[in-house]
Order: sequence, then structure tokens, then C-alpha cells
Amino acid sequence: MKHELIATADGSHTVRVPEMNITYHSVHGAMRESMHVFINAGFYGSASRLTRENEPLRIFEMGFGTGLNALLTLIEAEKIKTKIYYEAVEPFPLNEQEVRSLNYCDLLKPPDMQNILEQMHNCDWEKEISITANFILLKRNANLLNFKSLKPFELIYFDAFAPTAQPELWTKEVFDKMYAMLEPDGILVTYCSKGDVRRAMMAAGFTVEKLAGPPHKREMIRARKN
Repeated sequence: MKHELIATADGSHTVRVPEMNITYHSVHGAMRESMHVFINAGFYGSASRLTRENEPLRIFEMGFGTGLNALLTLIEAEKIKTKIYYEAVEPFPLNEQEVRSLNYCDLLKPPDMQNILEQMHNCDWEKEISITANFILLKRNANLLNFKSLKPFELIYFDAFAPTAQPELWTKEVFDKMYAMLEPDGILVTYCSKGDVRRAMMAAGFTVEKLAGPPHKREMIRARKN
């Protein structure tokens, strides 16, 4: 699958897949979208679980992609000194040159984040890797439809390509799987708020909340397991 690196409206990069006419992040601001949807509504939406001593917040990400969501999560976790177990699936990883070309760490402080981002991408797959003392990463080179995890999660970042590109990932059957993977009262956040997506989530048992979306998007979704 061919990738093109492009700048988005906030100056941060995303990856475009020409053959599918899709991008990994919003062209209206990759970093702003990730902060709004996954960090502010997801990570800090799990605030009651962030203060537990010696027990990590368990996060699952659908679509590791550029590693931006994982990197921002690590940065926030380091700020508040909380432990994270982070598991992600990605069937089409970026290559080393593409990772080195990403400009996220030029826009973030401190500058040594580039080493962290490259370690996330270059570390072994299918192994739990301690990226920092507070952040354990497990990358799975798998498709969501045949993915299985032995761990329950408290937070899911659902960052699949849009339903127009990958409709098979936005069905009731997939959200049944996400629901089963979550702990009681766990949450799933996603940028997509289409009506059929909300209905599929509710049919799977989620309580669905519409929140204000990132720039140029009216709404996003935070869904909770009852």
C-alpha cells in the first residue's frame, strides 16, 4: 500500500493512501484531532482510573498507524505519572524512512520524543515492550476482524479508516467485539458520529454520547459499556 506524507492544517503530518483516497488523520489538523478525540475525550475521560497506584490504565487502539495517538498518550501519562498498558493492531505498518520523516516531535517538547516515537515503531511486534518505566506497548500485526486479546481494556481508541473506506470495521459485529473487550464502565472514543455507526454501537450494548468534534467536524462519539 503506497503512502504519501502530507502536512495538515495545524502543521502536523498525516499519511495519505492515494489508492483509497484516505488519510490516517484529519487534514484539518492531525495533532489537534488526536488531542481532542483520543486524549481529551478518551484518556482524560477515564480520569477516575488515572489515579490508581501501581495499576496501569489498559488501552487498546484500533489502528496504530503513525503512532501519534500512542505518543500523545505516553506524553500525558508521563506528565501525571500514571502507568499505561497499550495494545494496538496494525496490519500495514509504516517503514523506517516514513517514521523518521514524521514531524510530530519537531512540534512537541521536549525534543527527545523522536527517539521514543522511533522506538515505538521499530520495537518487536507481538512482544510487550517497556518504552518508559510507565508505558508498556504491545503491537499486534493483525487485522481487527481476526484479532484476539487475552487482556480486558478500560479504554479503546477506535481510529479505523472511515466507514466509506472500511465499512466492515464499523458493524454491530465489530462493536460486539469491542464491547466484550472492555471492562464494565469502560469507554470507546472515535471521531466518527454517523447515524448507522451510533446505531451499531447501541445495538452492541453501548450507551452512546455525542460530544463536540475536532476542527471542521461537528460531533464525535464516546461510548460506554454499561
